[in-house]
Amino acid sequence: MAKYYKFFLYTLITFHLSLLMSSCQEGHDAGNLLGQWRMDNSDSKYISFSGSVALIKDINTGAVNGNFQHVGDSLFIQCYSEKEQRSDTITVEESFGFKPFNNIRTKIVALDSDQLILTKNGQTWSFHKY
Repeated sequence: MAKYYKFFLYTLITFHLSLLMSSCQEGHDAGNLLGQWRMDNSDSKYISFSGSVALIKDINTGAVNGNFQHVGDSLFIQCYSEKEQRSDTITVEESFGFKPFNNIRTKIVALDSDQLILTKNGQTWSFHKY
């Protein structure tokens, strides 16, 4: 029961943070990326896009903010660590496999209102809108 309460509380906090972040944007539009995406075959890994802000989170390791750009079939994410904690790097590079931490560049293979598929160097990440 505590696990579900923790998940619910984390989701609620993240939702409120997403609303706060989107209200601070200066007219940028995330387009089809807008919203929260859950990684396929995982109940703990999510990525959210709002305005020009990305939030990469793993319920088990933490959450990391970044700025993103969607240019053509490419997605660029610049993560930042406010407190320079090791857990931030673990979340991005080890949990998700996005490298390097502060200069993520992936190819968007598929993007519609329900599915997001990213690739880089033979690695594939598949997400569904949550």
